[in-house]
Amino acid sequence: QGGKLWGGRFVGDTDPIMEKFNASIVYDKRMWAADIQGSKAYVKALEKAGLVSRPEMEQILQGMGKVFEEWSKGTFEIKAGDEDIHTANERRLKELIGEAAGKLHTGRSRNDQVVTDMRLWLREALGTLKRNLVQLIDTMVQRADAEIDVLFPGYTHMQRAQPIRWSHWILSHVAALCRDAEKLEEVQKRVNVLPLGSGAIAGNPFQIDRELLRQELAFNAVSINSMDATGQRDFVVEFLFWASLCLTHTSRLAEDLILYSTKEFSFVSLSDAYSTGSSLMPQKKNPDSLELIRSKAGRVFGHCAGFLMTLKGLPSTYNKDLQEDKEAMFDCYDTVHAVLQVATGVMSTLKINTSAMQAALSPDMLATDLAYYLVRKGMPFREAHGCSGKAVFLAESKSVPLNQLTVEDLRTVSPLFGSDVAAVWDYGSSVEQYSAAGGTARSSVMAQIQQLRDWLSSRRATPAQTGTGPDTPSQM
Repeated sequence: QGGKLWGGRFVGDTDPIMEKFNASIVYDKRMWAADIQGSKAYVKALEKAGLVSRPEMEQILQGMGKVFEEWSKGTFEIKAGDEDIHTANERRLKELIGEAAGKLHTGRSRNDQVVTDMRLWLREALGTLKRNLVQLIDTMVQRADAEIDVLFPGYTHMQRAQPIRWSHWILSHVAALCRDAEKLEEVQKRVNVLPLGSGAIAGNPFQIDRELLRQELAFNAVSINSMDATGQRDFVVEFLFWASLCLTHTSRLAEDLILYSTKEFSFVSLSDAYSTGSSLMPQKKNPDSLELIRSKAGRVFGHCAGFLMTLKGLPSTYNKDLQEDKEAMFDCYDTVHAVLQVATGVMSTLKINTSAMQAALSPDMLATDLAYYLVRKGMPFREAHGCSGKAVFLAESKSVPLNQLTVEDLRTVSPLFGSDVAAVWDYGSSVEQYSAAGGTARSSVMAQIQQLRDWLSSRRATPAQTGTGPDTPSQM
């Protein structure tokens, strides 16, 4: 066991099956850059504490630079016994610089090392997802602005409800995505807390300057308790839940568009770039991009629920069960990253069928407007609602559209109906009455678009997070 970071206590070899079962290098190697970044900061703290000399520090920093270069070029060789990224990097460092590498781990445990790596990695991953999300929102806002004059049916309970602007529908989904972006910013704050210097459980006995570590690694705060710092994964759970909610929203967007793209609706047509065909039926154009967006939500939900089940029975501080955190974190990142990019592609390329949207509008959707007509004549809304319902029943009894009832027909329902009721049957006038903030009138939708443009501008102006990215390393 001499090659293990923990090997001194043990005699003999680990069972090969157990070796494979225990190893995490297959997936945690994704954190190679974060691990090197953390080690570089830690050796500086060791030097300040007098635990390594300045020449030794420089030797370790240079050695870690070479390890970084090997990973960057794809030449780093993972060897048998490299059970995790920490072991692999330290093993290679020792091959490069010799015994000085053995001082790097002084006072540090893999318990605080791994959670530091994860926070560094996730911090940058969240920055990438935020940029993806902002791009999707921007694409949808631009589309809402360009197609603001298009009207089509709004649905509740999957039944035609009221005429609305197509842009109003787009912005209803944008509103949810904006909440996701704002929640993500809150998650980023709680991810950006330094655990390094907590040791395995009791803390660090060598007067390590954790404030120096915080500054070197660009964390916003230092963890308050060493036991909690190494044993909690709340930040991972928060990310998994955030991803679940975000993909709930993209799934609902996808579901709407799947329906709208069917021949039964024919409101939208997906670009061939985001569609596939059938191996049997040549006429088919399947919305696979949207169906996969919808399905990926279930995948992320599973990670969230599964990891919560792992956590719920654990005793305090670090347990090896926590090794399950990384695969869930990585896969959720990869999934959300892909979903947001594909959703942006779909929304930027789909075509709308304005004639089909217009044709789907029907007079019965103006039944509420008929009630509002009576309200404006002084009738209480509850009574007006009943009168409108009677008019709908009367039209159905006569097998005519609601707008084909005569004034005389309507006067059998209420004497307040007059010849001016004809103005009710205009879809454009209908949407324009909803001019209160948040409504579907043109002025209201334009106000929403402006508000969202301001929101986007504030997000684009936010400084980028520093550190090591999940895919492309930076700032070592």
